[in-house]
Amino acid sequence: MRSSPPSSSQPLDGDDASAERVTSAGPAKSDARRAKSRRKLRRRAGATAFLLFGLVATGLLAGLLSPKPQVATADANSAELVAAGKQLYETSCVTCHGLNLEGVPDRGPTLLGVGDASVYFQVSTGRMPAARGEAQVERATEKFSQAQIDQLGAYIQAMGGGPRVMYETDKNGEIERDEKTGLPLLAYASLRGDDLGRGSELFRLNCASCHNFTGRGGALSSGKFAPALTDVNEQQLYTAMLTGPQNMPKFSNRQLSVEEKKDIIGFVRYADTSNPIGGFSLGGFGPASEGVVMWVVGITLIVAGAMWIGSRN
Repeated sequence: MRSSPPSSSQPLDGDDASAERVTSAGPAKSDARRAKSRRKLRRRAGATAFLLFGLVATGLLAGLLSPKPQVATADANSAELVAAGKQLYETSCVTCHGLNLEGVPDRGPTLLGVGDASVYFQVSTGRMPAARGEAQVERATEKFSQAQIDQLGAYIQAMGGGPRVMYETDKNGEIERDEKTGLPLLAYASLRGDDLGRGSELFRLNCASCHNFTGRGGALSSGKFAPALTDVNEQQLYTAMLTGPQNMPKFSNRQLSVEEKKDIIGFVRYADTSNPIGGFSLGGFGPASEGVVMWVVGITLIVAGAMWIGSRN
């Protein structure tokens, strides 16, 4: 009996049909799994790239927008100043401010971050070293020479960093030095700004509430006071604004630019040295002293005149 293979048109029985479905479905599922895997890989790669882009962009923005940090540095030329300043500090300052500038409780604050600007103001005005703790240390005769102040400031700057004093510079921007001592020259007259109008307005907005309209000073609370600005040199005015000694607020160069500080200094020097306009200055204290004179002297003269007229009648 002759047998022949089933033709393709004949229906398959159950086992043969299942085998054919598995055979045809296998490649389709494999392709789907590979496509899904590729999509998942692309998503991960895209997320990783986006994250890296965000980190790089954030770092660039932080570098551009963040202010330049003030770090403790000391160049080779100031090595001798730092060594001499360390000796001065250990003999005159360590008792109150600590061995490592960290400060001593109930004696003195930390000097980390104050810079040589604060050292110059406090020491050149005789406020430091202080004989005793008070509500406010008053100005006194300076106890250190300018060379010693430079040495002490160099040590504090090297150890803790912070705001810097202003030096005279040449045309190339290099700091000028004294021919005899070799010390850097502090700026004085060059710190006077030319825009007295802007300096007057800035002084009125930021300083007059404590120092009076003409810089003669005034009383504060708890036994404190704003000192007069007479007989204060330009460098002391600049470093006071920069460091905010005692009760005074700090005005960084981001709050008041260097040029604005110079204009304020120019106005203070103008108000301090110019002749009074319009009669007696009455101490330069403004309307307060004028009001006292009006009531005490003026009213007294009016009453005396009225009594004299009455006695005549």
